[in-house]
Amino acid sequence: MTAFTAPRGIPDYLPPESAALLTVRDTLAEAARRAGYGYVELPVFEDTALFARGVGESTDVVSKEMYTFTDRGGRSVTLRPEGTAGVMRAVIEHGLDRGQLPVKLYYTGQFFRYERPQAGRYRQLLQVGVEAIGVDDPALDAEVIAVADAGYRALGLTGYRLELTSLGDSTCRPEYRERLQEFLRALPLDEETRRRAEINPLRVLDDKRPEVRELLADAPLMVDHLSPECREHYEEVKEHLTGLGVKFTENPRLVRGLDYYTKTAFEFVHDGLGAQSGIGGGGRYDGLMAQLGGQELSGIGFGLGVDRTLLAARAEGLAVGDEARCEVYCVPLGQAAKRQLVRIAAALRGAGVRVDLAYGGKGLKGAMKAAGRSGARLAVVAGDRDLEQDEVQLKDLRDGSQRAVGRAELLTTVKEALAG
Repeated sequence: MTAFTAPRGIPDYLPPESAALLTVRDTLAEAARRAGYGYVELPVFEDTALFARGVGESTDVVSKEMYTFTDRGGRSVTLRPEGTAGVMRAVIEHGLDRGQLPVKLYYTGQFFRYERPQAGRYRQLLQVGVEAIGVDDPALDAEVIAVADAGYRALGLTGYRLELTSLGDSTCRPEYRERLQEFLRALPLDEETRRRAEINPLRVLDDKRPEVRELLADAPLMVDHLSPECREHYEEVKEHLTGLGVKFTENPRLVRGLDYYTKTAFEFVHDGLGAQSGIGGGGRYDGLMAQLGGQELSGIGFGLGVDRTLLAARAEGLAVGDEARCEVYCVPLGQAAKRQLVRIAAALRGAGVRVDLAYGGKGLKGAMKAAGRSGARLAVVAGDRDLEQDEVQLKDLRDGSQRAVGRAELLTTVKEALAG
């Protein structure tokens, strides 16, 4: 029989690496919680039209990368490729936009894109995202960016940089769009790129092909054609970031991959990841809610790649997360001892200690090897003689020392040893 394997481009995370993945996810999410963002759990799939309208039909995400299928009811549904459209749908549907503003939400979960698998680019990716909806305030833009930066710093990352720009809005982008299209029409572009230039010329600036990037060297830049209002907004965002101690580099050629971005746009880049250097990014999307059937409210958010952030931590040699499965490993010597240690293990777990036990009748030597492989700090060993004396043997697996401990004092002794 042929063995099953994971779908191509979708990573498995197994212990001990999975512990590091969880630490990255939880650390990035904790930065959002500390800034007053509430958790939202999103559907894994939504109406296909939500993403086509919200993300943009001209984007690679919609035109090439979505996992779309027809369900048994004949409806076209899509595995979520990003989080913002789903959050906006939920805010509109449940009326959160009619309460206190801004609505500040964060989410975590898997997202799906049909891309060519390579290092750092997966077809199923884990993200942490935030959305702040309902207030157009440069200070809020800076807060969102600072939340992401705080999450990265809490992990110990240092080898990343923040790239920042402004993409303008409906008051200044149309004129810039015409200038850019005029420039692009004069270039020897292939037919597909020409079609893209007519639909959404800013997307052409995101082309990664060296030959195209060379042709775009003298292309007009949005940041040079901002309206006075957009210019003022951008300058205030930079001023707030400086006040918050968040370092940034202005990149006037930065173009986000989704159509809904306006004004502030940003990306966190880590050069230790090679070609797939982006570890997170986002921006403002002032027209998206109305486009999805809601009020004319602004918003700003980000999506941080947990998988890529973990790769960045590995590239910097950071030890992320407790990779040990447990803190205490119980080793019973005989059936009577096993019955007692099963209860002891349950009591320790109830007190918040991570505990495993040698199952399957392993001998002392095999059980102690299993204890070492578990990553536990301590081993609780008990045989018939220990039980007769109402005690167990507590072994420190780091230095090999061992001592007898009364069962009544075991919890206190274990916690003291783990804290030391």
